[in-house]
Amino acid sequence: MTNTATQREVGKRRTFAIISHPDAGKTTITERLLLMGQAISVAGTVKARKSDRHATSDWMAMEKQRGISVTTSVMQFPYRDCMVNLLDTPGHEDFSEDTYRTLTAVDSALMVLDGGKGVEPRTIALMDVCRLRDTPIVSFINKMDRDIRDPIELLDEIESVLNIKAAPITWPIGCYREFKGVYNLAQDHIIVYEPGHGHERTEARIIHKLDSDEARSHLGDLYDDFVDELELVQGACHEFDHEAFLRGEMTPVFFGTALGNFGVEQVLDAIVRWAPAPLPRPAHERTVEPAEETFTGFVFKIQANMDPKHRDRIAFMRICSGRYDKGMKMHHVRTGKDMRMADALTFFASEREHLDEAWAGDIIGLHNHGTIQIGDTFTQGEKIGFTGIPHFAPELFRRVRLKDPLKSKQLRQGLQELAEEGATQVFFPERSNDIILGAVGILQFDVVASRLKEEYKVECIYEPINVWSARWIESDDKKKLEEFRNKAMENLAIDGGGHLTYLAPTRVNLNLTEERWPDIRFRATRETH
Repeated sequence: MTNTATQREVGKRRTFAIISHPDAGKTTITERLLLMGQAISVAGTVKARKSDRHATSDWMAMEKQRGISVTTSVMQFPYRDCMVNLLDTPGHEDFSEDTYRTLTAVDSALMVLDGGKGVEPRTIALMDVCRLRDTPIVSFINKMDRDIRDPIELLDEIESVLNIKAAPITWPIGCYREFKGVYNLAQDHIIVYEPGHGHERTEARIIHKLDSDEARSHLGDLYDDFVDELELVQGACHEFDHEAFLRGEMTPVFFGTALGNFGVEQVLDAIVRWAPAPLPRPAHERTVEPAEETFTGFVFKIQANMDPKHRDRIAFMRICSGRYDKGMKMHHVRTGKDMRMADALTFFASEREHLDEAWAGDIIGLHNHGTIQIGDTFTQGEKIGFTGIPHFAPELFRRVRLKDPLKSKQLRQGLQELAEEGATQVFFPERSNDIILGAVGILQFDVVASRLKEEYKVECIYEPINVWSARWIESDDKKKLEEFRNKAMENLAIDGGGHLTYLAPTRVNLNLTEERWPDIRFRATRETH
């Protein structure tokens, strides 16, 4: 395969994630994007009242029951001349490291905002993660068919709170019952909103030129006010700058309603046209170019029990360079062993099929029998490790107790596997037989209890525990580390990956301990190597 052919295939890939606060409409827009890509024939809304359709990306039992995304789904579909890889991240108010790590596997992101609420806390947290890698962001302000805040105010908020320039590409004409559509500022045309087409793909009616009888007739009493508003917008707002977008400094903004399947096509067109194809990836040893002939990839997620019938575990791998071929031999850098990959998978939520080839930018699934970990690198022989796949210190802690003490082996196995995939973090204190769970959000505890019961047949209960935060311990001075380990034994634990961890009961305790032990590093994040 020539380098030119590799470049051509890689150039077609667009790999992005959707980020939002809960209830901003993320799962609905995911459905509509799949509808645009003709990956599904009818859009299923979450917990549809008139039928038993569930949103395609919400595939786990708990997600179907609650109508929220709690794991990352991966969906691939063709659109125009590109191959789109869409990663749907957990959208509930609680989310785990799974979300953070998903954002290391994409080249761009789509930020969905609720037009009635604007920028919300979860969006801010996710944008902070995107900013670490200067990820290009496309913005969609949703729910224009409802009562929304002033659009200019929303743009100001994006700029001031998220510290990114906002460049409107479309501008809304009215809202709620008066919502008439959007105006494309660069192309001088109106895309007309017609309610009632939420579940199907239809050609939108276009009115060319704002200064036309057709536009005046469609806008009616809104016309004069809209022209005045537009003058203000064009005078006050940034023009779109593609280079600034690629640097993560500017976001193009679109308006619409995902539920009404309006404005979504323009967003997908923008991603295909403006978002980057797979980008070079920094490794500890060098930067890996996507069009290189040799295969490289890293594992950013492990999902246990995607298919309850098979009790399987799938490692999700982002291909960083080259091409995967069915049956090829891969080098597992961490273990130093070669593995033959005859049955890699491509995904559509929990649907999966075996694939013959995949390219840089694609997400493939590897069957994992306990040997693959998050952060593992696979190559065709080169010893490299990709950077920036983080573990975050949890913020909430619970002690786990078994309802049936005879099931401790199943509990440990279940927690080990769930910790590997990032659903929780598990800590084993040095001085007791307790098992402590750590989470970023409270929902994670529910998810773990539900999955332990459903997938491992283990029922557990949680008890409060006096832990304020966790810090991973490092030191270049082995003697000091040993001394610290002996003195601080009461607060030390080993995490699921075998790393020494300090469990601080209070912020004051942590501050005092850090002052007392200047040769010890207390880390709130740990990079996977």
